[in-house]
Amino acid sequence: MTALRFDPIRLPPECEELRKEVRAFLAEEIAAGTFNPFQPLREDADAREFSRRVGERGWIGMTWPKKYGGHERSFLERYVVTEEMRVANAPVRRFFVADRQSGPILLRYAPEHIKMDILPRICRGELCFAIGMSEPNSGSDLFAAKTRATRTEGGWLINGSKIWTTSAHMADYMIAIFRTSPATKENRRHGLTQFLVNMKSPGIKVNPIGQITGQNEFNEVVFTDAFVPDDHQLGEIDGAWKQATSELAYERSGPERFLETYYVLTELVRAVGPDPDTRGAEGIGRLVAQLHTMRRMSVSVAGMLQAGKEPVVEASIVKDVGTIWEQQLPHRVRDLAAFVEEEAGNRETLENQLNFAIRTAPKLTIQGGTTEVLRGIIARGLGLR
Repeated sequence: MTALRFDPIRLPPECEELRKEVRAFLAEEIAAGTFNPFQPLREDADAREFSRRVGERGWIGMTWPKKYGGHERSFLERYVVTEEMRVANAPVRRFFVADRQSGPILLRYAPEHIKMDILPRICRGELCFAIGMSEPNSGSDLFAAKTRATRTEGGWLINGSKIWTTSAHMADYMIAIFRTSPATKENRRHGLTQFLVNMKSPGIKVNPIGQITGQNEFNEVVFTDAFVPDDHQLGEIDGAWKQATSELAYERSGPERFLETYYVLTELVRAVGPDPDTRGAEGIGRLVAQLHTMRRMSVSVAGMLQAGKEPVVEASIVKDVGTIWEQQLPHRVRDLAAFVEEEAGNRETLENQLNFAIRTAPKLTIQGGTTEVLRGIIARGLGLR
């Protein structure tokens, strides 16, 4: 049984100094018209120049070794940058997955020449990564994956498909898990291997999946004899489940897991003004208290990652609690905004944000692992199954 633990971490002074720097940078970008923090539905996902400017500041690959373009800063400092970017609704999609999880996977499992080539380009904000896990008819059940990697001369041929693959339409690379051997009766986790896939390779077709919000985030990726060279195999053949479990501690614990609809809360505070009625004050107070609790949990996981731990269960709890909260937040805000005066100057902005947030909310408990899968991981970690 795993002992559940959230270490009581506090952000050190250097984090608060960094926060000032990031806020100043974002204020400059907003003033220059790079993005509008009050407009969540934007076509700025492929913000190449913004990504490069973030890289120039040293805010991508912050925790990585300097020899690979990183800056050897702490996970807590990286946490601050992520938090400020998310609160400002900044266009981070081009570099965020590479920074959060793809880079750490390459650091751990890629050959040296691959690391020397790709990691510095990630740090400069030049590369976009996608993650290939979910498949049709298997969803978040990673171990049911059927897309095959078959041995061929000098590498592997990939056949099958991945689905709900965020940013695959603009990705330079994908880190994906493919089946290299059948699962066994004793271990259904056996038989999966992780690969680095060049998305510009022949035999790869990306089909967009439309969303009710009008955004184009998700995709189906179809592989037809797509070739992956031997040196793009990452880690142990047939043992990727162990690597994926470690990877998900990075993916599931950050502030992005409860801040995706945060903008409706700040806009509600603006709309009700400095003197809310009792109902509004109590409702906002409850939401802020819940937000503070999730933030303390997320900071704790960042601190444990900094200490070299792998808080898989704790990260799963942050993701489970956080995504449910951010999914329900627009509905709670709409209820609290029901009595805000119609002539309030920023009521229109709040309504526009709520209309978008309510439509995007259903995906939040699915991306990064469904609530059901997460609770299975938590239960197993606590010795309950």
